[in-house]
Formats: sequence, structure tokens, C-alpha cells
Amino acid sequence: KIQTALPVVTVLTNSATGSEMNGGAVIANPASKQKLGTGSIAILPRFSILDPEYTMTVPGHLTAAGVVDIMSHTFENYFTPVTGGYVQARICEALLLTCIKYGPLACNFPENYEARANLMWTSSLAINGLCKWGQQVGWWSVHPLEQELAAFYDTTHGVGLAILTPAWMRYILNDSTVHKFAEYGVNVWGIDKTKDPYDIAGLAIDKTEDFFKSLNMPAKLSELGIDDEHFAEMGKRVESRTLQGFVPLTAEDAVRIYYSAL
Repeated sequence: KIQTALPVVTVLTNSATGSEMNGGAVIANPASKQKLGTGSIAILPRFSILDPEYTMTVPGHLTAAGVVDIMSHTFENYFTPVTGGYVQARICEALLLTCIKYGPLACNFPENYEARANLMWTSSLAINGLCKWGQQVGWWSVHPLEQELAAFYDTTHGVGLAILTPAWMRYILNDSTVHKFAEYGVNVWGIDKTKDPYDIAGLAIDKTEDFFKSLNMPAKLSELGIDDEHFAEMGKRVESRTLQGFVPLTAEDAVRIYYSAL
């Protein structure tokens, strides 16, 4: 557990993880195939330098992966059992809409200052606690799944999230979650609210996947040359975290999601 640390100052060069405004961190050990998160107020930056021009040389595929990561951070706080967190939900939707508007622009026109600046702010706000407080967010759902994927197959974080997020969404869609997905479809993707909630939810998930594809993200693990060799072990490792997510997931559930994304 981190108790003390030297004063931390960050200079943001890629809009993605939000490390410029939180005390979280992830460390990986390729030898033991582990990728674990940690965090402490002790490593919260004393100040951070956010200059959009510093992100203009980030390659398109990494910019796209960063956009997916930002959206995933937002999803992890948006999809909760809380029904009264109106302000937090609307903030999350605004951040998602910003990614949808400016993500493709930054990928295709890397020196577009407006796109880089808005993505930079979105990166910070998605994971600094603003979207989380009052939402009864336990462990996240998709990030633990992707961390095990990266530990075993060394995937780029945002790329893995682009594949696993739609798979997770489809897997947990049921009578208890459909109205949250319908809310997402109406407010973020502009789907007709008079449609059947399941139709709205399914279309919203499809649009999410299509958006990731438009950023040239892969849609299946097989596109990365990944097979199912380690799925069972990954499921066992991830269970302690995913059991506390939006929809509790067992090791068996995790394995089924991996297979559905294969």
C-alpha cells in the first residue's frame, strides 16, 4: 500500500488514462502475466500541465485507443444500479458525446486544436471522481476483463476495451439493465425513444461497436491473433473484481464474454 511519495507533477502527452487528475496507476509484470491496479492520494499530482499541442504528434491508432479508454472510463461510472444520479449521468453522456464528436476529428486531423483540447478535458473529467461519487460504483466491469487480456496477450489497453465493451454490453443486457441501455441509446445516440427498450438497447450497442470500428479498432480478439488458451485462468483471476461490478460476473461469465469476443 502506498503511504508516501515524492511530489508528482505530470505533463500530459496522450489523452486517455486521466492520470493527470487522479491518484490511480497500473503496473504490469510480463514474466508473471500480471497487470494490476493501485492507487493512493499520495500520488495524486500536485499539478499537471495540459497543453493540447503536446498531443498532436500522437499516432492515429493510439489516439483512437485513447478515445476508447476515455469512453470506457465513462461507461464504468455510467452503468450503475443508481436511478437518482441525474447529474452524474448527464455529465457522463456529455463526455461520451464529446468523444464521439472529436475522436474521429483528432484521428484524421491530428493538429486540430479544438479536437485535441476537448479530448484532453474529457480524459481528465471521466476518471477524476466527478462521474463516480454518488453512483455506488464498486469494482469496474470491463477494465478488469481487459487487464487480464493484456496480461496474457499484451494487448493495447484501448484496443482490448474496444473489443470487450460491446461483448460485455450484449452479455449483461436483460430485464434489469435494459432501461439503462435504452437511456444511453436515446441520450447519446439519438435513437427514437418510442421504440421498444430492447430495440433501443440493441441498436445502441451496435452503434457503439460501429463507432469503435470507425476509429479502425478491431471488433474481435481473433483479429489480434488471440486464441482461447488462457481464458479459463483469466476468468478465475478476474472473478474477485467482476463479482462487484454493475452486473456481478462469475469466472464462468467472464470466460463466456471472452469467447463471445473471439
